[in-house]
Amino acid sequence: MTALPPALILAAGLGTRLHPLTAQRAKPALPVAGQPFIRRVLTSLATQGVRQVVINLHHRPETISAVVGDGSDLGCEVRYSWEPRILGSAGGPRRALPLLGERFFLLNGDTLCDVDLHALARTHRERHATVTLATTPNPAPDRYGTLLSQDGTWIDGVRPAGAPGAEGWHFVGVQLVEAAPFTALEDGNPAATIGGLYDRLWARSGQIGLFRVEGPFHDIGTPLDYLKTTRAIAARENRSTPLRGDGCLVDPTADLRGCLLWDRVQVGAGCRLTDCILGNDVQVPDGTRLARQAVVPWTPEAAGSGRERRDGNLCLVDLD
Repeated sequence: MTALPPALILAAGLGTRLHPLTAQRAKPALPVAGQPFIRRVLTSLATQGVRQVVINLHHRPETISAVVGDGSDLGCEVRYSWEPRILGSAGGPRRALPLLGERFFLLNGDTLCDVDLHALARTHRERHATVTLATTPNPAPDRYGTLLSQDGTWIDGVRPAGAPGAEGWHFVGVQLVEAAPFTALEDGNPAATIGGLYDRLWARSGQIGLFRVEGPFHDIGTPLDYLKTTRAIAARENRSTPLRGDGCLVDPTADLRGCLLWDRVQVGAGCRLTDCILGNDVQVPDGTRLARQAVVPWTPEAAGSGRERRDGNLCLVDLD
C-alpha cells in the first residue's frame, strides 16, 4: 500500500462564530465527549497511516499545543507552523510549505468526517489533479456554499450560501493538494483558497476534483453545532450526559439536562439548566434558570462580539 503524504491541519482561526467559548480555548481544542476535538482529528489521521502532521497556530495556541504535544502518544509526529497574523486558508499552507512535501492533505480544524484517505489519494493520483476535495451532497445550502460540477468529477465553481440554484456539493473539510499552486503566493500575505487561489484554478477545467464520501459530517463552527456534535459523538461512544470536565462541583439539587460542563464548573443549589455549555471556571449561583446558552465568566476577552449579555459575573450567548 502506497504511503500517505503528510497533513496540515488549519487551526489558526479566531473562532469568531463560536464566541464566547473561544475566548478560553482555540476552536480545535474544545472538548468533544471527553477529548479535545483536534486529538480526534489526529487519531483519525494516524489510524489510516498519516505519520507526519503540521498544525498552524495563531489564536490561543497554548490550548492546542498543551493537548497535542509532539503527537507521539497518538501515533504521529506533530510540528507547528506559527502565524503572527492569520494568513487564511491559502496563506496558512503557503507559510507551512517548508514543513510539508510536494503533496499533502489539508484539513479544517473544526470538522470531522470519515474519509478513506487511501482512496482519496488514489483518485487524486489517477486524475492528475491539482486539488481533490472530499465532498457530500450539500445538506444545508442555506448555511453552506455549494460546489458546482457539470460532470460530477471536476469542480467548475461555487454558489454562495442561500443563493438559489440546482443541487450541488458540500466540502467536508478534507482535501489533498499539490504544493505547486501555493508556492506562487507570497509568504506572509493573507490569502484564501475559495474566493482566491481556487477560483483561478477551477476557471481552467481539470484542476480541482470531487471525491464523494458517505457517512456523518461533524462541524463545531458555532456553539449549537458544537453542542450537537458533542451529543452525537457521546451517543455513538455510549457516554452519559451531562458531560463533565475535571474538578466540577454540582449541587445534588441542581437539575442539568443536555448540558456540557468544561473544567472547574460549579453549579449551585436548585439550579435548572437545559442545553447549556458551561466554560471553564463558570460559577452558577443558586436558583439560576438557563436554557440554550453558552456561558463563560465575564472577562474583557469574552465580551465584544455584540451577541453576549452579562448576568452578574457570567457572559451568556444564545445558542439560537
